[in-house]
Amino acid sequence: MKILLVGEYSRLHNSLKEGLEELNHDVKIVAPSDGFKAYKVDVLVKRKYQKGIKKKIKNIVYRLFGFDLESQNIKKQILDLRSNLSNHDIVQFINEASFGCKPKIENELFNAISSWNKKTYLLSCGADYISISYANEDKFKYSLLTPYKNGKDKTFIEPYGLKFLTPEFIKLHQNIYNKIYGVIASDIDYHLPLKNHPKYLGLIPNPINTDILKFKKPVINDQIVIFHGINAHNYYKKGNDIFEEALTIIKQKYSKNIKIITAKSLPYKEYIKAYDKAHILLDQVYAYDQGYNALEAMAKGKVVFTGAEQEWLEYYNLQEDTIAINALPSAKEIAKKLEWLIDNPEKIIEISINARKFIEKYHNYITSAEKYLSTWTQNNN
Repeated sequence: MKILLVGEYSRLHNSLKEGLEELNHDVKIVAPSDGFKAYKVDVLVKRKYQKGIKKKIKNIVYRLFGFDLESQNIKKQILDLRSNLSNHDIVQFINEASFGCKPKIENELFNAISSWNKKTYLLSCGADYISISYANEDKFKYSLLTPYKNGKDKTFIEPYGLKFLTPEFIKLHQNIYNKIYGVIASDIDYHLPLKNHPKYLGLIPNPINTDILKFKKPVINDQIVIFHGINAHNYYKKGNDIFEEALTIIKQKYSKNIKIITAKSLPYKEYIKAYDKAHILLDQVYAYDQGYNALEAMAKGKVVFTGAEQEWLEYYNLQEDTIAINALPSAKEIAKKLEWLIDNPEKIIEISINARKFIEKYHNYITSAEKYLSTWTQNNN
């Protein structure tokens, strides 16, 4: 089959593409450049107004006339690429706003690309109308909106996805759901809000290319190495402030027993190398399931503090603290778990091995690709 994957987050579509290609399908990714992360795509849509004088001009034009130069620039590129983006059997959008444009333009791009191809599907793997509505109604005990609702983060509002609750984005959502064959969730955080929705096709765990992420059994000598990766733009949303507070607690008691590596806003290739020597990785707090960074680290044999809530344990029939460590929104609780691992280093080795087996069983990129193919081909209405 010919498959077009629209948009890229955290290398999800790249890993899916690699799995589909192993199964002899023709796959193409089209996506806009993604800032410092620099994920590989086949058809790169360039942003021209992200910095310097061009960004200032864009902001002035939008303030004065309500005309977004970047959205128009992306729209022109997509329309010029029509022949390259047409005649696919399947097109899958990674999000309701895959290009990061204003909702009117996103709508036009969705309609255009859908009309050029046969069957259109949607992923729920980032903020969208349904997941943000669910979080905003406090149906999770905590969510990515928690630091915003607590008034902790007064700097960056954009990462919280509240734009999806505005009338323009609701119209976009309704148009997309009227036209797609179905929506697929990538993990428990998106599965729970979608349960019982008529267009929901189920959860397919994030695909991880276990062939290129080599497992290294932890070797623990004098010190336990803890890695904390920070994306400055998502500092509070990911719970980095809570992790830093937990590390402060741990340093007071175990300064000679641990080494802490902190990295900020690294490109993807540098990021996965930066934590190679770590035994423990601090990923994110406000989640029920693991995101992409956590899964890749688990594949490499790291003990990851991330989303591993009861709903996740029940879905996969797991015991607590055997695959990943649930990072609760409490510095004291995280510090307790770190202390447990430092005092019981054999647990680090045990969890590391279990984590790799879990990724191979549930997140293997070829198995995942087979599940996508099965879901796409079973929905022919």
